[in-house]
Amino acid sequence: MIFIIIAIGFLISKKGILSDKARADITDIVLYVVLPCDIFSSFSKGISPDVLRQCGIVLVVSTGMHLMYTLLSKVLYVKIQPERREVAQYATIISNSGFMGLPVIESVFGRTGLLYGSIVLIPLRVFMWTAGLSLFTRTATREKVKTVATHPCIWAVILGFVYLIVPFELPGFLTATIETVGRCTTTLSMLVVGSLLSGVDLKSIADKDCFYYSFFRLLVIPAAVFGVLYLLRTDPLVMGVSVLSSAMPAATVTAMLAEKYGRDAAFASKMLFVSTVLSLITLPIIAGVLRGC
Repeated sequence: MIFIIIAIGFLISKKGILSDKARADITDIVLYVVLPCDIFSSFSKGISPDVLRQCGIVLVVSTGMHLMYTLLSKVLYVKIQPERREVAQYATIISNSGFMGLPVIESVFGRTGLLYGSIVLIPLRVFMWTAGLSLFTRTATREKVKTVATHPCIWAVILGFVYLIVPFELPGFLTATIETVGRCTTTLSMLVVGSLLSGVDLKSIADKDCFYYSFFRLLVIPAAVFGVLYLLRTDPLVMGVSVLSSAMPAATVTAMLAEKYGRDAAFASKMLFVSTVLSLITLPIIAGVLRGC
């Protein structure tokens, strides 16, 4: 279903039905309205203490994963051209675990999986605006903290936890509204992904650096995460969500930052395209393995 929606996004962009401006507007709607509603609605009043404990474990695991990504990014691309190196490093640290990852995780692991996936986003957002952004520019610590602290997805998680402990429930019509808006996440996100893929020149994607990056981002990293968590006997659902998050392709923001800060934006776009297309093959395989564990 997800991949068919991506194909629809690809086709309607090629036909000019979904313009670049409309895609940008939809992206903002998803990031600032739809995705936060989806995250908040995953915090049900019926969550057990055990699930809350697992959320803490997910937070620790995700932090460890992003530290691993940061270390790997420093050693994997030493032979790549300097203007490409920082782009590949950023895309290794910051994957598409939010915009593309949460819809995929929810489709595989359900609402509890979505809850855990939203916890994964906390370290991701911190690393995105600290270790990640520092590859392109030097930003004041105050600005980094402000950017992380004001992100709507982070606030959706915070408000979700607050809602769990307050002694009242939201009116039924309001809960239903939030859930209905949140259900648009998969459709809108995948339409945008398909639209982004439509803008890449297919004749130029045969780039060994893109395939080198994709091999590590889509296969080696999730295999390493799976191996560590399996040896630690981690809860199967926590392991599944963590591994699937680690198997996501390059984040769409990679190309935008490369363009803004004068890096190789064409390479960033190709890397985004190649890793996303290849993930259409690798993600179902990884998801199948995880569901069988």
